[in-house]
Parts: sequence; C-alpha cells; structure tokens
Amino acid sequence: MDQKNIGVNLRRIREAKGLSQAQVADSAGISRVAYRNIENGISTPKVSTLQNIASGIGVKLQDLFVPIRTLNKVRFRALKRMNSRDNILNEVAQWLDDYNYLENLLNDREDYQFHDLANKLSLMHDRTNRAKYAAEQARELFGLKVKEPIRDIAGLLDSSGIKVYPLSLASDGFFGLSVSEEDGGPAIIVNVWERISVERWIFSAAHELGHLLLHFDAYDVGLSAEEPDQEVEANVFASHFLMPDAAFESEWADAYGLPFISRVLKVKRIFQVSYKTVLYRLSESLEKSIWGKFQHAYKLKTGKTLSITDEPEALSPDKFQQTPEVLRSLEPDSLSSSHFVEDRLSRLVRKAIERDEITMSRGAEILGLDLEAMREIVSSWV
Repeated sequence: MDQKNIGVNLRRIREAKGLSQAQVADSAGISRVAYRNIENGISTPKVSTLQNIASGIGVKLQDLFVPIRTLNKVRFRALKRMNSRDNILNEVAQWLDDYNYLENLLNDREDYQFHDLANKLSLMHDRTNRAKYAAEQARELFGLKVKEPIRDIAGLLDSSGIKVYPLSLASDGFFGLSVSEEDGGPAIIVNVWERISVERWIFSAAHELGHLLLHFDAYDVGLSAEEPDQEVEANVFASHFLMPDAAFESEWADAYGLPFISRVLKVKRIFQVSYKTVLYRLSESLEKSIWGKFQHAYKLKTGKTLSITDEPEALSPDKFQQTPEVLRSLEPDSLSSSHFVEDRLSRLVRKAIERDEITMSRGAEILGLDLEAMREIVSSWV
C-alpha cells in the first residue's frame, strides 16, 4: 500500500469536491486528526477505513491507489523553503496527465512555436540584450503589434502550445513554476492566491515564459534555490514582453503633464502591470533613484510609506461586494480575475463531454470542480 499515492489522491479528490478534512472525516466516521494523518502519509490506514473514506467522498476504492507520476524537467524555484512543494508537483503532474489525455483523445493539440527561438537564444551570452531580444521576438511570434498591450496572456500562451494552470496556494514566497516539453509541457503554473494581485499573476506568467525560452537547459526538479542572474533575466524579459519599448515610451510621453504618481499609475493600468514594473523600466533609462523618488512623492501625497507588498490607491473590499468574481487585491483599479483565465482545457472538457468521450463527473474532476458546479456549467452551454 503506497501511503504517498493515497494521500495525494485523497487531497486532490477532496479539494476537487470542495470538502474540508473535517467533512471527509465525519463522512467516514473517523476523527479529523486520523484523517489528516492518512492524507499526509503519516499513518497506514486499514482497508476498511479507506473504503469508508471512498464511500464518504463518492469515489471507488481503487481511485485512491492511482499512481502519481514524478515530474523531473521542472523549474520550481522559491526564495523560501516550501513544505508543500511535493504536493504542488503531484497536483501539476495529475493536471498535465489529464490535459494531455484529452488532447490525445480528441486529437486536438496546439503546436509549441518557440523551439527555433529558444535554440537561437541559447547561443547569445549578453543576458540583458538577450532578454530584450527574446521579448521582441516572442511578441512577433505571437502576432502582437509593436504597441499592442497584452489583454489575455493565458489565452495567448494557450494558443501557442503552452499550457497554463492557475493554482491557488496561500504563500507570498511562490508565484509560479514551469514544466518543460519533455515532461508533458511546456506548461506554466501561476499562483492565483487571492492575496496576490492579478497584475502579479500576469507578470509571473510572462516571467515563466522567459525561463522557458532563455533557460530551457536548467529544468531540473532537484534544484530548488533561485539563481539570481536567471531571475533578473526573466524579469527583464517579462517587463519588455508586457511593455515593449515603443509602446511604453509613447504612453509615458503622452502622460507628460500628469503628476509623477498619477503618471506611473496611468501607464500601469494601460499595460496591466504593477507600479513596480513601470518604475523598473524607468530606472533603465533614468536614474536608479526613481524608486526613492516615487516613495517620497507617495508619502508626501498620502502621508504613508509603501511596504513591499503594497500597491497604491488600492480598491477597498466594499467595492467588490456587488461583483464577487473580482479579486480583492492590493492593486489600484484592480483587474478582474477574468483577466487571467485558462480556458483551453475547459474547451477540451466540453468537447469530450459532448462527444460522450468522458462523463460529466470526469470533466468535473479534470477542472477541479464539484459535480453540482459542473452541472451548472453544462446547463449553461449554448
């Protein structure tokens, strides 16, 4: 009996059904602590206990023994040590397997378009110029106009053969990871935790795209510490990918008459990036002290000092009461979470259900929904 597989599958199924550990424990007639130890792989349960758990959550006993594939070609770096690292990798592996299964079942796969660019970039050694060149070439391959802001980065990546997985993890030290083509990708996973702004989701997706293009030879699940030079290069890529030079310079010039704070925030809103991304770009062409000037101007205007996680002029929570789908983030004029939605997998699930290739409950499992939510989605299809 593989306790690790049982625990991973229990967690995956429980979260997909929207159940708490306490609810599963109650349905199985055991204590919450006993269930938690089973899910965490600490204790070895009796078969009868597993049968009760499986019945309680509405799955077959054998569903708890499904083997979990190990990912190897992954770039998963973080500043802080993460106890949930293995769980995340297991969840991503299951998601990738489901995604690839549907693509093969339906013979519907988007080709990855960036092999030649990645190979060309590997021959360049000037990191700053390489990152900017990569951003320019990637935009061209995506078919973006020179001054065109990116309005749907998840859809853009999907259309070019890069799978996107929005994963919610309560952590301010993990923003995203990526998986190479050799391991079922290419795929980009973004932490969409509600306390991380949508703007940060978008930047993280662009950042991981930078790693896929610039550092495809550094994908190794055994490495967990960040490499500063590569992180900086991916940040440069993301900044120039989201705000190409010509567009940024034009919008910055157009806002010439505005106060410094208002000018930064206007450009930020246009490109759907953090104010920090705008300041970073300004620091490339102006003096590095631009950061201090912004902080000083902000304090003069508001009487407050910005912390590392703050975004100025944040919308208050009451602004979202009428629209609960909007993220309660700390970004000014915050974007709706609909600005970062992965929808290709949803299309594949719909197609498979309509063709009777998979059941509605299997579709719900793949999308991480409970069956009731899946029924509501199916009934809304037109």
